[in-house]
Amino acid sequence: MNICVLVTGGSGFIGTWVLRELLNCGAQTVVIDNQKMPERLERVLGDRSRDVAWSDASLFNCDELQEVIERHHVTHLIHLAALLTPACQQDPWLGCQVNVLGSTAVFEAARRSGRIHAVSYASSYAVYGPESGGESAALNRPPSFYGAFKQAVDLIAEQYWRHFGIASVAIRPHVVYGPEREFGLTAGPSLACRAAARGETYSIGYTGRVGYDYVADVARAFVQAALKCPPGATVADLPGEQATTAEFLRVIETLKPESVGTISISGPEIPANIPPHPKYITELFRDWQTTSLLDGVRQTIEFYREK
Repeated sequence: MNICVLVTGGSGFIGTWVLRELLNCGAQTVVIDNQKMPERLERVLGDRSRDVAWSDASLFNCDELQEVIERHHVTHLIHLAALLTPACQQDPWLGCQVNVLGSTAVFEAARRSGRIHAVSYASSYAVYGPESGGESAALNRPPSFYGAFKQAVDLIAEQYWRHFGIASVAIRPHVVYGPEREFGLTAGPSLACRAAARGETYSIGYTGRVGYDYVADVARAFVQAALKCPPGATVADLPGEQATTAEFLRVIETLKPESVGTISISGPEIPANIPPHPKYITELFRDWQTTSLLDGVRQTIEFYREK
């Protein structure tokens, strides 16, 4: 079977690495993204960035999305397009349109086309609150509009499976880090890696303990979930590696000792987002391997050394 994967948000941080993984698998790719970033694609994909097809279809137009699916003979969908937490908090209505209505349009276009084998899409640990067990687990709720919107899409995906047989996997990373992460509060550790590689100063703008997922692992999760999607509406939490912001910084300083004293930490403690009943990706792919924080930070620093 010839595989063609439509990637929404393919110019984004994770989307670029998803395209890299898809091209490594020999799949054809087509991207919908209203913010094209050809420089990023070229840095990550090199000459293979020319192999990516592009569409100007609107995320909010089911007919346009369906036309793209049919014209490019799309077989699988990876849906990443979304506004992040700060934008959703600042403008909840716009966040709802992009994250909820846009996601519904993607599922609806998949249904109408009748040719999509599976959908993998970006959920988030932001659907979880800070409570981890006991009676408090029943109160585990998203602490932000972004998390609420992501949870709504998870429920919508379940309905598309229940009523129309559209199989899907929701990939839930926590804090994704790695080369080319530039936006959002939790971009701080990735930007700190870049600063260390370039001998620059930088301040990470938050504290707290969270799970860190290396971007290449996250990209692999989306691709495997789309191409090897089981029946149903499945949720896959990524395990990540738990670390405080200070511990992340110590990894950078271990790998780049000359950066000691050039990177600082300040700002609020971000939510822990603890899943009360984790559904880890290892339940879906038994041979799943995770890049350690040490190796992920090393690869991030090396990427920026070479650019």
